[in-house]
Parts: sequence; structure tokens; C-alpha cells
Amino acid sequence: MRLRNKPWAKPLIDSNPELIVTKPVEYRGKWETRFEKKAPLFIEIGMGKGGFIMELASRHPENNYIGIEIQTTVAAIVLRKQIEAKLPNLQLVCANGSGLSEYFEENEVDGIYLNFSDPWPKTRQEKRRLTYKSFLKQYQYVLNDKGSLEFKTDNRGLFEYSLVSLNNYGMKFNQIFLDLHKDEEAMIDNVMTEYEDKFSKKGQPIYKISASFKN
Repeated sequence: MRLRNKPWAKPLIDSNPELIVTKPVEYRGKWETRFEKKAPLFIEIGMGKGGFIMELASRHPENNYIGIEIQTTVAAIVLRKQIEAKLPNLQLVCANGSGLSEYFEENEVDGIYLNFSDPWPKTRQEKRRLTYKSFLKQYQYVLNDKGSLEFKTDNRGLFEYSLVSLNNYGMKFNQIFLDLHKDEEAMIDNVMTEYEDKFSKKGQPIYKISASFKN
């Protein structure tokens, strides 16, 4: 998702420091101070308009959640929603998701979500894909031993690439779905993103991978 910067976005972010962080390195190892209580911590990299991470936080008050978004305007759109919702277990971060190991200490995170990430389809763009090995190395660093990576996309090319990338990295596959919405059991607890809702209504298959790093 790419949106042109809006003049109201940065002032809104600057005026709500209790809800959104712009310098996440300052909270490395102490993210629990941003929440009302200490709880398992889950993050979404590239939160879009926030539908997924906000619904997840609403459904699971026993966990803490962080939505990360690089684009100022997109992050501000989610912030407006959070100002109204005031979910106590949700924090937002406006920063580049590629700096994950600088933002979180080793084993600080319980789960990572990658939803409908940019496929970066050209060969020369491979290193920008969020399932490229350099990103996987960071995920492995910040996730604890029980943590998992969940990935959803409508892009078959990115899905196939990610299967190979995760396998080559030595990850353990917990679940693989070639058409998530046709699995009734999986859909019981499924939280949809805006893109997922849009593409599934068009009849496009939604691919999903749940994987973890081997100890």
C-alpha cells in the first residue's frame, strides 16, 4: 500500500506519542513499558490500514500487539482509528520493518505476522522481500523458542518463493494452506486484512504459511 503523504499525518503522530513510536530503538528490550501489563508480544510488519492488528488486539486482550508501518500517512490512518478505539494492548510504530533486530532484543517477541507484503517481483528486488534470508535471520533473533512466523498472500509467486526461502533457511512448517478460505476449521479463528477481504471476494485463493525456527 502506497499513499501520498498528507500534511496532517506527521502532526497527528507527533501529538500522540503515547500511542505511536517513531524511534523504536529507544524501547529495545523494554516494550512492556508501553503497555498496561506485561504479556506475550506479537508484531505485524506492514500493518496497512490496521484492520488485522486492531481486530487481533480486540479479540485477544491477553496479548500485547505492535503494528509496524514505514509510511507516515498509512501509520497515521491507523493512529486515527486507535485514538478512537483506545485498545490498551496495541502500540503502533512508524519505522522501517527491516530494522527489527535493532528494535527488539533477542527472544523478546512471541509471534510475527506478514500479511500481503509487497511481492517485489523482479529478480533484482529479491532482497527486499520480507521472506528473504536476511529478514528471516532477524525474525529468528527476535522470536523466542516458541514463537512462530505467519505469512499470508494472494500472490502465488511470492508464496512459492517464500516456501523455498523458509525451507532453505531450515524452518519447520507448522501449516501450509493453498486456499485458506476453503478450510472451514482454519477460518474459525482467521482474522482478515483489508486486502484479504478484497481478494477473497473476487474468488482469488489466499495462501498461508505458519512456520517456526528449529531449536
